[in-house]
Amino acid sequence: MKDDGSPKIYLLPNLMTAGNLVCGFLATLKILQGALAVHGAGVIGTAALNAGEIHFKTAIWCILAACVFDLLDGRLARLGGTDSPFGREFDSLADVVSFGVAPALLVSRVLLREYEQIGWFVASVYLVCGAMRLARFNCIAAANVANASKDFKGIPIPAAAGLIASVTLFIMSLTNDQVEHWVMKWVLPPLLLFLSWMMFSSFTYPSFKNINWRTTRSMPKFMAIFIVLVLTVRFYTWMPAVLFITYLLYGFLRPFLSRKMKATIEEVPEDEDPEEPDSP
Repeated sequence: MKDDGSPKIYLLPNLMTAGNLVCGFLATLKILQGALAVHGAGVIGTAALNAGEIHFKTAIWCILAACVFDLLDGRLARLGGTDSPFGREFDSLADVVSFGVAPALLVSRVLLREYEQIGWFVASVYLVCGAMRLARFNCIAAANVANASKDFKGIPIPAAAGLIASVTLFIMSLTNDQVEHWVMKWVLPPLLLFLSWMMFSSFTYPSFKNINWRTTRSMPKFMAIFIVLVLTVRFYTWMPAVLFITYLLYGFLRPFLSRKMKATIEEVPEDEDPEEPDSP
Protein backbone atom coordinates (compact mmCIF):
# COMPACT_ATOMS: atom_id res chain seq x y z
CA MET A 1 0.00 0.00 0.00
CA LYS A 2 1.33 3.43 -0.94
CA ASP A 3 2.32 5.66 1.95
CA ASP A 4 0.21 8.83 1.73
CA GLY A 5 2.10 10.57 4.53
CA SER A 6 -0.63 10.11 7.14
CA PRO A 7 0.86 9.96 10.66
CA LYS A 8 0.60 6.81 12.74
CA ILE A 9 -1.76 7.19 15.69
CA TYR A 10 -1.16 4.71 18.51
CA LEU A 11 -4.16 4.03 20.71
CA LEU A 12 -3.04 3.83 24.35
CA PRO A 13 -0.51 6.69 24.49
CA ASN A 14 -2.85 9.05 22.65
CA LEU A 15 -5.76 8.05 24.88
CA MET A 16 -3.66 9.24 27.82
CA THR A 17 -2.91 12.48 25.97
CA ALA A 18 -6.64 12.89 25.28
CA GLY A 19 -7.26 12.43 29.00
CA ASN A 20 -4.70 15.16 29.66
CA LEU A 21 -6.49 17.50 27.25
CA VAL A 22 -9.95 16.73 28.67
CA CYS A 23 -8.70 17.42 32.20
CA GLY A 24 -7.31 20.77 31.05
CA PHE A 25 -10.60 21.64 29.38
CA LEU A 26 -12.60 20.67 32.49
CA ALA A 27 -10.23 22.72 34.66
CA THR A 28 -10.83 25.75 32.43
CA LEU A 29 -14.61 25.28 32.62
CA LYS A 30 -14.52 24.96 36.41
CA ILE A 31 -12.38 28.08 36.77
CA LEU A 32 -14.87 30.04 34.67
CA GLN A 33 -17.78 28.67 36.71
CA GLY A 34 -15.99 29.67 39.90
CA ALA A 35 -15.23 33.12 38.49
CA LEU A 36 -18.93 33.58 37.68
CA ALA A 37 -19.83 32.56 41.23
CA VAL A 38 -17.32 35.08 42.61
CA HIS A 39 -18.64 37.80 40.30
CA GLY A 40 -22.19 37.09 41.42
CA ALA A 41 -21.15 37.32 45.06
CA GLY A 42 -19.34 40.60 44.40
CA VAL A 43 -16.40 39.81 46.69
CA ILE A 44 -12.61 39.99 46.41
CA GLY A 45 -9.59 38.59 48.20
CA THR A 46 -9.98 35.47 50.30
CA ALA A 47 -13.75 35.84 50.21
CA ALA A 48 -13.53 35.29 46.45
CA LEU A 49 -11.85 31.94 47.02
CA ASN A 50 -14.59 30.94 49.44
CA ALA A 51 -17.36 31.95 47.03
CA GLY A 52 -16.15 29.64 44.27
CA GLU A 53 -14.17 27.18 46.37
CA ILE A 54 -15.79 23.98 45.11
CA HIS A 55 -15.23 24.95 41.47
CA PHE A 56 -11.65 26.08 42.03
CA LYS A 57 -10.68 22.95 43.94
CA THR A 58 -12.17 20.79 41.20
CA ALA A 59 -10.11 22.73 38.65
CA ILE A 60 -6.94 22.19 40.71
CA TRP A 61 -7.54 18.44 40.88
CA CYS A 62 -8.15 18.40 37.13
CA ILE A 63 -4.76 20.06 36.53
CA LEU A 64 -3.06 17.56 38.84
CA ALA A 65 -4.87 14.69 37.08
CA ALA A 66 -3.61 16.07 33.76
CA CYS A 67 -0.06 15.76 35.17
CA VAL A 68 -0.69 12.07 35.79
CA PHE A 69 -2.06 11.53 32.25
CA ASP A 70 0.94 13.40 30.83
CA LEU A 71 3.28 11.10 32.74
CA LEU A 72 1.45 7.98 31.55
CA ASP A 73 1.31 8.82 27.84
CA GLY A 74 5.08 8.97 27.50
CA ARG A 75 5.58 5.84 29.59
CA LEU A 76 3.13 3.84 27.49
CA ALA A 77 4.64 5.12 24.24
CA ARG A 78 8.15 4.09 25.29
CA LEU A 79 6.98 0.79 26.75
CA GLY A 80 5.34 -0.21 23.48
CA GLY A 81 7.91 1.43 21.21
CA THR A 82 5.20 3.70 19.81
CA ASP A 83 6.85 7.14 19.97
CA SER A 84 5.65 9.15 16.99
CA PRO A 85 5.67 12.73 15.62
CA PHE A 86 1.87 12.78 15.90
CA GLY A 87 2.03 11.86 19.59
CA ARG A 88 4.63 14.55 20.25
CA GLU A 89 2.56 17.27 18.58
CA PHE A 90 -0.70 16.09 20.18
CA ASP A 91 0.96 16.03 23.58
CA SER A 92 2.23 19.61 23.18
CA LEU A 93 -1.19 20.88 22.14
CA ALA A 94 -2.75 19.23 25.18
CA ASP A 95 -0.02 20.66 27.41
CA VAL A 96 -0.74 24.20 26.23
CA VAL A 97 -4.31 23.85 27.46
CA SER A 98 -3.75 21.85 30.66
CA PHE A 99 -0.49 23.38 31.85
CA GLY A 100 -0.57 26.76 30.13
CA VAL A 101 -4.10 28.13 29.78
CA ALA A 102 -5.65 26.50 32.87
CA PRO A 103 -3.01 27.59 35.43
CA ALA A 104 -2.77 31.07 33.89
CA LEU A 105 -6.55 31.46 34.06
CA LEU A 106 -6.60 30.12 37.62
CA VAL A 107 -4.14 32.79 38.74
CA SER A 108 -5.51 35.73 36.76
CA ARG A 109 -9.23 35.20 37.38
CA VAL A 110 -9.14 33.75 40.88
CA LEU A 111 -6.13 34.61 43.00
CA LEU A 112 -5.29 37.98 41.43
CA ARG A 113 -8.81 39.13 40.61
CA GLU A 114 -8.50 42.27 42.74
CA TYR A 115 -5.22 43.14 40.97
CA GLU A 116 -6.62 42.73 37.47
CA GLN A 117 -3.88 44.48 35.48
CA ILE A 118 -1.08 42.67 37.31
CA GLY A 119 -3.02 39.41 37.12
CA TRP A 120 -3.51 39.26 33.37
CA PHE A 121 0.07 40.46 32.71
CA VAL A 122 1.70 37.84 34.98
CA ALA A 123 -0.56 35.10 33.64
CA SER A 124 0.16 36.10 30.03
CA VAL A 125 3.92 35.99 30.59
CA TYR A 126 3.60 32.48 32.01
CA LEU A 127 1.37 31.30 29.15
CA VAL A 128 3.65 32.69 26.43
CA CYS A 129 6.79 31.25 28.04
CA GLY A 130 5.11 27.87 28.42
CA ALA A 131 3.98 27.78 24.78
CA MET A 132 7.43 28.85 23.56
CA ARG A 133 9.09 26.19 25.67
CA LEU A 134 6.89 23.49 24.16
CA ALA A 135 7.67 24.80 20.67
CA ARG A 136 11.40 24.70 21.43
CA PHE A 137 11.08 21.14 22.72
CA ASN A 138 9.37 20.02 19.50
CA CYS A 139 11.99 21.72 17.34
CA ILE A 140 14.84 19.96 19.12
CA ALA A 141 13.00 16.63 19.04
CA ALA A 142 12.33 17.01 15.31
CA ALA A 143 16.03 17.72 14.71
CA ASN A 144 16.86 14.26 16.09
CA VAL A 145 19.46 15.57 18.50
CA ALA A 146 21.45 12.72 19.99
CA ASN A 147 20.30 11.67 23.48
CA ALA A 148 17.56 14.32 23.29
CA SER A 149 15.31 12.68 25.86
CA LYS A 150 17.62 12.13 28.84
CA ASP A 151 17.34 15.48 30.60
CA PHE A 152 15.12 18.54 30.48
CA LYS A 153 16.81 21.92 30.15
CA GLY A 154 14.67 24.17 32.32
CA ILE A 155 11.78 22.96 34.42
CA PRO A 156 9.14 21.19 32.29
CA ILE A 157 5.77 22.90 32.00
CA PRO A 158 3.77 20.05 33.63
CA ALA A 159 5.92 20.42 36.76
CA ALA A 160 5.45 24.22 36.69
CA ALA A 161 1.67 23.84 36.37
CA GLY A 162 1.58 21.19 39.08
CA LEU A 163 3.49 23.51 41.40
CA ILE A 164 1.06 26.37 40.74
CA ALA A 165 -1.99 24.15 41.26
CA SER A 166 -0.64 22.51 44.43
CA VAL A 167 0.45 25.82 45.98
CA THR A 168 -3.00 27.23 45.21
CA LEU A 169 -4.57 24.22 46.91
CA PHE A 170 -2.39 24.88 49.95
CA ILE A 171 -3.36 28.57 49.98
CA MET A 172 -7.04 27.63 49.94
CA SER A 173 -6.53 25.34 52.95
CA LEU A 174 -5.19 28.14 55.17
CA THR A 175 -7.52 29.11 57.99
CA ASN A 176 -6.11 32.58 58.68
CA ASP A 177 -7.60 34.97 56.11
CA GLN A 178 -4.87 37.60 56.61
CA VAL A 179 -2.08 35.08 56.00
CA GLU A 180 -3.99 33.63 53.06
CA HIS A 181 -4.39 37.08 51.50
CA TRP A 182 -0.71 37.92 52.06
CA VAL A 183 0.45 34.69 50.43
CA MET A 184 -1.98 35.18 47.55
CA LYS A 185 -0.73 38.72 46.90
CA TRP A 186 3.03 38.48 47.50
CA VAL A 187 3.96 34.87 46.81
CA LEU A 188 1.96 33.68 43.82
CA PRO A 189 2.73 36.46 41.25
CA PRO A 190 6.52 36.25 41.83
CA LEU A 191 6.26 32.45 41.73
CA LEU A 192 4.55 32.56 38.33
CA LEU A 193 7.19 34.90 36.91
CA PHE A 194 9.96 32.81 38.44
CA LEU A 195 8.57 29.64 36.87
CA SER A 196 8.29 31.45 33.53
CA TRP A 197 12.02 32.17 33.73
CA MET A 198 12.84 28.68 34.99
CA MET A 199 11.27 27.10 31.91
CA PHE A 200 14.00 28.79 29.83
CA SER A 201 16.80 28.55 32.38
CA SER A 202 19.96 26.47 31.98
CA PHE A 203 19.18 24.31 35.01
CA THR A 204 18.75 20.69 34.03
CA TYR A 205 16.08 18.37 35.37
CA PRO A 206 15.94 14.59 35.07
CA SER A 207 13.19 13.14 32.90
CA PHE A 208 13.23 9.90 34.95
CA LYS A 209 12.60 8.08 31.67
CA ASN A 210 14.92 5.30 32.81
CA ILE A 211 12.38 4.44 35.51
CA ASN A 212 9.78 2.10 34.03
CA TRP A 213 7.61 -0.87 34.88
CA ARG A 214 10.66 -3.13 35.05
CA THR A 215 12.63 -0.92 37.43
CA THR A 216 13.62 -2.75 40.62
CA ARG A 217 14.05 -1.18 44.03
CA SER A 218 15.59 -2.30 47.31
CA MET A 219 13.28 -2.74 50.28
CA PRO A 220 14.31 0.57 51.98
CA LYS A 221 13.70 2.53 48.76
CA PHE A 222 10.39 0.76 48.21
CA MET A 223 9.28 1.59 51.76
CA ALA A 224 10.35 5.23 51.34
CA ILE A 225 8.30 5.55 48.15
CA PHE A 226 5.33 3.85 49.83
CA ILE A 227 5.51 6.22 52.82
CA VAL A 228 5.62 9.25 50.50
CA LEU A 229 2.52 7.99 48.68
CA VAL A 230 0.68 7.43 51.96
CA LEU A 231 1.64 10.90 53.22
CA THR A 232 0.50 12.45 49.94
CA VAL A 233 -2.93 10.84 50.26
CA ARG A 234 -3.20 11.66 53.96
CA PHE A 235 -2.03 15.27 53.71
CA TYR A 236 -3.33 16.06 50.23
CA THR A 237 -3.65 19.79 50.91
CA TRP A 238 0.11 20.39 51.22
CA MET A 239 2.07 17.25 50.28
CA PRO A 240 1.66 17.75 46.49
CA ALA A 241 3.20 21.22 46.90
CA VAL A 242 6.11 19.69 48.84
CA LEU A 243 6.74 17.16 46.05
CA PHE A 244 6.69 19.75 43.26
CA ILE A 245 8.85 22.18 45.27
CA THR A 246 11.32 19.36 45.90
CA TYR A 247 11.55 18.71 42.17
CA LEU A 248 12.05 22.44 41.53
CA LEU A 249 14.87 22.65 44.09
CA TYR A 250 16.49 19.49 42.78
CA GLY A 251 17.46 21.38 39.63
CA PHE A 252 19.50 23.79 41.79
CA LEU A 253 21.11 21.05 43.87
CA ARG A 254 21.78 18.63 41.02
CA PRO A 255 25.14 20.12 39.88
CA PHE A 256 26.54 19.66 43.40
CA LEU A 257 25.58 16.00 43.78
CA SER A 258 28.04 13.22 43.08
CA ARG A 259 27.60 11.16 39.93
CA LYS A 260 26.83 8.09 42.04
CA MET A 261 24.08 9.87 43.97
CA LYS A 262 22.51 11.25 40.78
CA ALA A 263 22.66 7.83 39.18
CA THR A 264 20.93 6.32 42.22
CA ILE A 265 18.15 8.93 42.30
CA GLU A 266 17.54 9.01 38.56
CA GLU A 267 18.13 5.31 37.80
CA VAL A 268 20.92 6.24 35.38
CA PRO A 269 23.85 3.84 34.88
CA GLU A 270 26.96 5.26 36.55
CA ASP A 271 28.91 5.19 33.28
CA GLU A 272 26.46 7.73 31.88
CA ASP A 273 26.48 11.38 32.88
CA PRO A 274 22.99 12.34 34.16
CA GLU A 275 23.99 16.01 34.24
CA GLU A 276 24.42 16.55 30.52
CA PRO A 277 21.51 18.63 29.16
CA ASP A 278 19.91 17.01 26.15
CA SER A 279 16.27 18.08 26.06
CA PRO A 280 14.53 21.44 26.51
